[in-house]
Amino acid sequence: MSRREAYEQKTEELLTPILQKRNFELIDVEYVKEGSVWYLRAYIDKEGGITVNDCEDVAREMNPILDELDFVEGSYTFEVSSPGLGRPLKKEKDYMRNMGKDVEIRTYRPIGHKKEFYGTLSAYDEKTVTVVTGEEDTLTFEKSDIALIRQAFDF
Repeated sequence: MSRREAYEQKTEELLTPILQKRNFELIDVEYVKEGSVWYLRAYIDKEGGITVNDCEDVAREMNPILDELDFVEGSYTFEVSSPGLGRPLKKEKDYMRNMGKDVEIRTYRPIGHKKEFYGTLSAYDEKTVTVVTGEEDTLTFEKSDIALIRQAFDF
């Protein structure tokens, strides 16, 4: 397990009880470098949407725990955030929540001269994602070929 994965996993373990008592859902944890700053970022949600105050409350409870355990090497900024509308589908619960909904898929390499696809999520498993396109065609993608998959929105 990489250092990044270890930090994310430990943070998820520590956040879970904090979120459970508030009936919040942990969407994702990421440890990323943006510019010269490292961020340990948690994305949370709840029925009806998460608020800035919700994020602040979780961060205030989590910060002393992070300070005490000090398991992340070097300096970083801890953030708690809403996942936003365009959040990627990463976990099984994300796929379940979006079954039958329109999704946008971007692939790493062109497939049939295209890298962007839109369709209705109709199936998924550990290795593949299947969508039905507007033409009623069924397309199945290997998850390893997918750079991004998220719910599609028409504005």
